[in-house]
Amino acid sequence: MVTLRSIRLCSALVLTFLLAACGSDSTPPGDNAGGIAPTVSSTNPSSDGSGVPLNVTVAATFSAAMDPATLTASSFTVKQGSSTVSGTVTSSGSTATFTPSSNLATGASFTATISTGAKDLAGHALAAPYAWSFATGTTTSKGPRPVLLGAAGGHVLLAKTAISTVPSSGVTGNVGLSPAAASFVTGFSLVADSTNVFANSTQVVGKVYAANYAVPTPTNLTTAIGNMESAYTDAAGRPTPDFLELGTGNIGGLTLAPGLYKWTSTVTIPTNVTISGGANDVWIFQTTGGLTMAAAKSVTLSGGAQAKNIFWQIAGQATIGANSHFEGVILSKTAITLQTGATMNGRALAQTQIALQQATVTQPAL
Repeated sequence: MVTLRSIRLCSALVLTFLLAACGSDSTPPGDNAGGIAPTVSSTNPSSDGSGVPLNVTVAATFSAAMDPATLTASSFTVKQGSSTVSGTVTSSGSTATFTPSSNLATGASFTATISTGAKDLAGHALAAPYAWSFATGTTTSKGPRPVLLGAAGGHVLLAKTAISTVPSSGVTGNVGLSPAAASFVTGFSLVADSTNVFANSTQVVGKVYAANYAVPTPTNLTTAIGNMESAYTDAAGRPTPDFLELGTGNIGGLTLAPGLYKWTSTVTIPTNVTISGGANDVWIFQTTGGLTMAAAKSVTLSGGAQAKNIFWQIAGQATIGANSHFEGVILSKTAITLQTGATMNGRALAQTQIALQQATVTQPAL
């Protein structure tokens, strides 16, 4: 028989359970009181980097989107010895940048520091100050500042919904898929490691990670995917292109100097293309369409240009034709396909899927 006393007792027990589960303090809406402190995923220049361009923009990518109000000239500093470098701090998403007021000194050592004053959008501060050092060279770089990949840069292939191969492909570097599970990594004949943190494949010189593997893989992949999306947004949002609608999207046969390029159509590569510039120069190619490369064509580098400094921001699908060779980092809003015999020196980072059809992808030298 249900009595008024039993109803009151049950209500009290339920209230006690909720208070224990949620905490009896008053937590502001949207604040993750039990959240993890953000970390620095990557920096530009890299730690202990040398020969850094004098006109470098110092930057850091975090594991979470940061509160712009907490990233200021007080929390993000650059020093030459004990002297503070004058500059401006800006931030967007998970990336913060320090732009010096003038070129840095030649052949000098610098230390960049981000203090615990830097907080993510949930109000969590860095657990400890983060500092890294670098040394300048004697030259300046051309083109825009590089796109920071953060934890996404730890993968040669990174996607959200699926990664497939028609055996036998060859992949040098780590492979990551999230939030989809390992069952959506197909054709690789995965063999799970005894820790279940990653898997191996005879087609991959590296490790294969998926969202359903053991900790810390799920969290690491969440950070990598978030950094990939932030990198895409950064690349797509760079203003004031140096080249607008070059060749109306057909860049076949061209030699491309460092700079920011923008198209509002699909970019096609029907004939060979050369990317020419120095080792520290940067290229960003923006398009609101796709990228289509014909069969048996090549993107080649000259003058010391490096694949790690070439960024292809593709809103549509990117397709690399059969037996073609491609250079650079593809940041695709949708899918990336490398057809039979295609080779790529760079990274394929897709917000949907990646398909390799007996293709070869090699991560670029850092």
